[in-house]
Amino acid sequence: MPVRNLIFVAFVEPVAEGQVFPRTDWPLHIALVRFDVRFDAGSQDSTDVTERIAGLAGGPATTALGAGLTVGKDAGFGRNGSVPVNLVQPHPALQELHEQLVQAVVDAGGRILTPHHTLTGYRPHVSHQAGTNQAGAAPTSADTEAKRLHPGDAVVLDRIALVDMAPDGDHTIRRILRLWSRDGGS
Repeated sequence: MPVRNLIFVAFVEPVAEGQVFPRTDWPLHIALVRFDVRFDAGSQDSTDVTERIAGLAGGPATTALGAGLTVGKDAGFGRNGSVPVNLVQPHPALQELHEQLVQAVVDAGGRILTPHHTLTGYRPHVSHQAGTNQAGAAPTSADTEAKRLHPGDAVVLDRIALVDMAPDGDHTIRRILRLWSRDGGS
């Protein structure tokens, strides 16, 4: 059976529904829940599956819009703490959104890819993004430092999205499939 690799995120930078970006250059975001969902290609279109998931997520996403968050301390995630992140201070609206999106994924028959990082194990964070120069190469000086947030920064949940991690089977790009925003999206 074919699989769609998807993720719910809260973007902290401006984005648009349908926007495509390289997997190496995400807009800053808070990961909410990463998952995949299988579908029967003979009787089901993958678009139908994502529309169902988006339908289940719409209420919780809309309810959470406007919640004010505060960026917390720096931390290291991943193997040996090699991925620099900023933790996001706990907030009931963010935790509730996460839990409701996990339930939407379960209700749609999806599979959570990191179950130990969900529900009580959820640690909201914003990964630092490596800076690039105009040629797209890694930075070579302090002039092109990483794109990141800083402890104490205020963030508002105003852009919640469903993102395809491999649109049309292309694992080098990401596409925003659905965007719920305070300025009228979905």
